[in-house]
Amino acid sequence: MLRQFRDFLLKTNAMALAIGVIIGGAVGKVVSSLVSDVLMPLIGLVIPGGEWRTIKIVLTHNPDGSAANAIMLGSFIGTVVDFCIISLCVFLVTKALIKPAPAAPGPAMRECPQCLELIPAAAKRCRACTSALA
Repeated sequence: MLRQFRDFLLKTNAMALAIGVIIGGAVGKVVSSLVSDVLMPLIGLVIPGGEWRTIKIVLTHNPDGSAANAIMLGSFIGTVVDFCIISLCVFLVTKALIKPAPAAPGPAMRECPQCLELIPAAAKRCRACTSALA
């Protein structure tokens, strides 16, 4: 049973997935800190008032005049801004770290002696002029 579990972890890449989730969580914390501690204070300087995350649309009031029910528009906009910044950071880090695999080389080619068309090296007849090849 223990051997089957070990084989499952190794053959299905479950271990790699688990490591990816752990590293992803750690990277998420770093990016969240970058957004909340570095970028959002700078954005707060540009936006007048600075307390834009507290903007709300009051729907109903309590008898004492406080808001009983409100749409928290500033909180929603802040979450969308955080998401966009985090997504951009993750995209930039991923683009810098993950390079695409090089394209596989094509089949060996040669030139047809009759029409000078490029054809596969193993071809016995030219597909362009249909002449027999040696």
